[in-house]
Amino acid sequence: MSLKNETRQAFQNTRNFYREYTKGMTPERIGKEFQDDSRRLMELYYDAVGVKPGEKEKKQPPVRVFKLLSSLLLRLTPARRLALGFSFAAFVIHFLWSGPVAALMLPLGILTLVLLLLLELLEKSDVMKEIDLARDIQISLLPGSNIKHGNLEFASFASTASEVGGDYVDVINTDDGTYYVIADVSGKGLSASLYMVRLQALVHLIIEKLKPDPKELFLHLNDYIKSGKKDKTFVTACAAFFPSDGTAVKMCRAGHNPPLLYQASRDAVSELRSSGLGLGMTSTGVFKEHLKQLSINMQPGDNLLFYTDGLTEARNPRMEQYDEHRLRDLFELYGSLHATTILGKIQIAVEEFIEGEKL
Repeated sequence: MSLKNETRQAFQNTRNFYREYTKGMTPERIGKEFQDDSRRLMELYYDAVGVKPGEKEKKQPPVRVFKLLSSLLLRLTPARRLALGFSFAAFVIHFLWSGPVAALMLPLGILTLVLLLLLELLEKSDVMKEIDLARDIQISLLPGSNIKHGNLEFASFASTASEVGGDYVDVINTDDGTYYVIADVSGKGLSASLYMVRLQALVHLIIEKLKPDPKELFLHLNDYIKSGKKDKTFVTACAAFFPSDGTAVKMCRAGHNPPLLYQASRDAVSELRSSGLGLGMTSTGVFKEHLKQLSINMQPGDNLLFYTDGLTEARNPRMEQYDEHRLRDLFELYGSLHATTILGKIQIAVEEFIEGEKL
């Protein structure tokens, strides 16, 4: 290979590396990530000093700094805390003393810090692999993307972005009809995912034993959630029951995003905004008072669209949300099509809107 070709190849490799290294480094995204990191540090700070946001801090600044550093250090394993302490001691020896041993302390301290960083990155990589596995398991628990029961067609799509989450979708077929359930557990990450699995098991158990209508299903779920819940987790949900005999569809909404109904006879979309509090937010007595069940007379060609706030809150690099208005306009445009086609149109529209950002 000639020198000219080698130079061109080296330049191309450098440019490719630069593109990969700077991928996603938009001002909006960097600003958002700095805000997220700052928020996490503030949460750690408030937890370390033992105060709540907005409360007056009684401890002196040196005490607060010491508590914050202690909280950070305790997140390291004992061996890594020892290594970190050695690196700091090496820096002190290098700058306060002289001689061959002191001169050797600086590279040793730097090497120790680099090794600590590599170990932390390796551990994070292992955690991400476990999260990827958990995400695959979570997705496997969701229904297929296209399900047909008699004259009914269900199409669904779920994206968990970079981590597992608390979104739940289910289609449960019984002799009397088909249940459709969609829910969103408050919070994120593994805790919300585990809660989602528990919720799915409860839904299947209640439907299998009791064959309830959506309102009864939510009342039983609220009983279960409130009886065993020790934290502030709550669940928003929608449930619909499509009877096999073709009678009116029954639908309930427990604090969830209101579904959209496309009616072919009017070629128009309406919002099904029935009242209802989130599951686990209050006692079942209060929950029942606010929960309203709708009866919907659906005709051939009609479509129902259920979704979670992960769709309408999807952001583009300019931090603009997709929002409900865009979704409704899109559903009005394509609501007369088959469920799988509508789903595909929504996916394309949202992916184009977010411009490569994560859902």
